[in-house]
Amino acid sequence: MRQLLEEYLRPKGFDITCCDNAMEACRILGIAGSSKVKSEFDFETSGEPLKRRESEADFDILLTDVKMPGMDGLEFCRTVKQRFANLPVIVMTAYGSLETAVEALRSGAFDFVTKPVELELLKASLERAAENSQLRRRVRILESQAESDSFGELIGQSDVMMRLKDQLSRIIDSSAAVLLTGESGSGKEVVARALHQQGSRAKQSFVAVNCAALPEALLESELFGHVKGAFTDAKEDRIGLFLQATGGTLFLDEIGEMPIGIQPKLLRALEQKTVRPVGGKSEQAYDVHLIAATNLDLEAAIEEKRFREDLYYRINVLEVTVPPLRTRGTDVLLIARHFLGQFASAMDKKVTGLEDEVLRKLLQYDWPGNVRELRNVIQRAVVLAQHEQINVDVLPAKISAYSPSQLVIDEGDNQPLDSLERIQQRYIRYVLDRTRGNKTEAAKILGLDRKTLYRKLKESQGD
Repeated sequence: MRQLLEEYLRPKGFDITCCDNAMEACRILGIAGSSKVKSEFDFETSGEPLKRRESEADFDILLTDVKMPGMDGLEFCRTVKQRFANLPVIVMTAYGSLETAVEALRSGAFDFVTKPVELELLKASLERAAENSQLRRRVRILESQAESDSFGELIGQSDVMMRLKDQLSRIIDSSAAVLLTGESGSGKEVVARALHQQGSRAKQSFVAVNCAALPEALLESELFGHVKGAFTDAKEDRIGLFLQATGGTLFLDEIGEMPIGIQPKLLRALEQKTVRPVGGKSEQAYDVHLIAATNLDLEAAIEEKRFREDLYYRINVLEVTVPPLRTRGTDVLLIARHFLGQFASAMDKKVTGLEDEVLRKLLQYDWPGNVRELRNVIQRAVVLAQHEQINVDVLPAKISAYSPSQLVIDEGDNQPLDSLERIQQRYIRYVLDRTRGNKTEAAKILGLDRKTLYRKLKESQGD
């Protein structure tokens, strides 16, 4: 059987190492199995083999029979999984009872096949296992690279993230105003904090305010401060955020939603480098590095008289576009594992990883809510998790049942149909990705005016 499988699989592209029994395989893998293995080979007092020919990194899959002399396949599977949790094991046996299958899966097997073997089915199982093994290896490599190539809390090794990190590294010591653009939830505040933490002001304060969260009067007081008696509830003097952030960084999030009435006051403060508290009579100097962020098209807002053009040029000396999560490839897995560690620790739960099917689902999904949505999904999964590995059952239905959109014309085709609105939203995002976020160019390609494009983007983000 071993010879037959080798002759069938080698021409299919598989590089194969054959062993006569589980003990020999343990020696090649460099692991100590049961007492039977120890009696067969010499080990140092530490339990490690004297000679190790290869390692887990040399193998993508392990295929084993069940009934073998010495150590049987199920014990062998358990032994391997204890040492190499990420190495998928496929168990093959002529004893195809339900009990044997359940025991194989409990032992950590990736799959279970019965003899006589259907070669095409076995090949498909091996290919799935290889895909999972290579995906996990890729994640480990990316995590290792991320540790040595970090930029604050920014996680990712995709091309778009490496370009972003390179851009940030060239402006970290600049005092010029930075405007961060990008979709809602893409991580603009994380980028702002990374700029602060890596720059010359890192030891000073990072002060953030959401301009959309406060009414105009309260936002003015929050930014510039107020003196006692300036208004009904002003029972004492209050220092504004500009002065609180002096020496450090002031982050104005959602600046595109800032009330139009306060924009001239902000512009004057930025031009004069001074602020006057509400109800005050004197100007006070400040020294901050200003970083603003928006998910809106400010040029369209200027056309619609919702944002001042002079303020736009004052805050947009250096523009940095934060890429959406759907363009970041396997970064989604690195970020998911980062959140998993955070939430498992905070909840004191022994949740240590993500099952292979979960990894595939996370990669397939297009993440309209970006990193914020991913964080929510992982937090929910950790709360609901009943095992050490997150499985598909604890994912939201829209992710576990998700499959990439396909246009189906044949009525006999069982492939799922997608709504016209959903297809339209995806195509808009595709065009924006191709135009590197240039909404003016995207609107021309789509045959839309800027207002319509802006409205459709807002509807998409609302979903």
